[in-house]
Amino acid sequence: MEHDFVLNAACKGFPLVAEPCAVSQLGARGWHLLDDALAYPVAVLRRPALTHNLAWMQDFVQRKGVALAPHGKTTLSPELFRMQLHAGAWGLTFANVHQLRVGLAAGVQRAIIANQLVSDADLDGLDFLLRQHPQVRVWFLVDSLAQLQTLVDWGARRGQPRCWDVLLELGIAGYRTGCRSHEQALLLAQAMAESGVVRLGGVECYEGGLGRCDSAHDMEAVSALVRSVQALVQQIDAQNLWGGDEVLLSAGGSAVFDLVIPMLKTQVKSRPVQGVLRSGCYVTHDHWNYARYLKLVEAREGLSESLQPALEIWTQVQSVPEPGLAILTAGRRDLSFDQCMPMPVRWAARGHSGEGAMQATPESWKVKALSDQHAHMVFDAEGVWPKVGDRVALGISHPCTTFDKWRWMAIIEDDGRISGAISTHF
Repeated sequence: MEHDFVLNAACKGFPLVAEPCAVSQLGARGWHLLDDALAYPVAVLRRPALTHNLAWMQDFVQRKGVALAPHGKTTLSPELFRMQLHAGAWGLTFANVHQLRVGLAAGVQRAIIANQLVSDADLDGLDFLLRQHPQVRVWFLVDSLAQLQTLVDWGARRGQPRCWDVLLELGIAGYRTGCRSHEQALLLAQAMAESGVVRLGGVECYEGGLGRCDSAHDMEAVSALVRSVQALVQQIDAQNLWGGDEVLLSAGGSAVFDLVIPMLKTQVKSRPVQGVLRSGCYVTHDHWNYARYLKLVEAREGLSESLQPALEIWTQVQSVPEPGLAILTAGRRDLSFDQCMPMPVRWAARGHSGEGAMQATPESWKVKALSDQHAHMVFDAEGVWPKVGDRVALGISHPCTTFDKWRWMAIIEDDGRISGAISTHF
């Protein structure tokens, strides 16, 4: 994988007439977002917000006495991975072996694959990567005797002495993966300790599915999960089933991550504990879903502010076919729409690029529908009309499903100057 990704005409948003350039050299081009040098739509990350978010989350985990392993699936960007590691992240989290490869190329030394590995291709791939990077530690999840048997079978068929580092996942009835009871989990932990093919390094859970953006509900539901994990950890410790010299306890999506801190700080008698928070979307935050959850985090933590939205998709008005309707040059292929419609957050009139060119959008401007390549934005015909050629920035919810639509994103300053870029590798 290229250490310095080359941007060229094959990358959506990069101008066809421009000479190719490395991501690290884009800032030297002297481009400005509102010079219209880039082809719309163009995805951008606001550098001041990005910098703030990296520092804020690192400060949060340090104050709480836990470590941070952000979920790399959010961005799958080597440049952002390096920023997170430089800011102090303990490691990174991934969903599969392909994503792990991207992280290792970016310099990751510790990684959690927060998923079950069951296929020969995945186990072959992880074995290959671990042989290439013998200094790296990688843990993945196990939640059943059937999965454990696939690991035994793989080793027998490959004639491999590999002993995998794993975490036992405790799940939630009706949700995703994970053991459904302490009895099931303890039987699995006992089998892992006897298997010779895994080292039980700790316990993992995912609390995000419990969130309802209702603080009273969320605190009760997540606290129940936390107590369940804590009880299981003590049972495993009492039977001395751990396979390493410390215990990893890991949880943390991007919505109610503050509520799992007590679980991450659970103590056991036999060895040290390392709590690892896995929030991923904090790095760019968003304009709706996580924003509303973070208001509750701020209230619970007594904060006056927290994360800032850094990701925007800049579009251009290509048609105003009737009063109250404008068509923008971005659609389902360009931005998230799985949780809510994108939200107009800034705009700049055609031809304006100087100080004050970017303005907050009028309240009536709202995206009501998306086509594959178009956003249908309605507006109050008695108010400010967008005109053909005007630029409109769309804020998004759920950054994960915007990043995977772009091979690169420009980094901009608050005045619109393009100071750099990142690449993605989905």
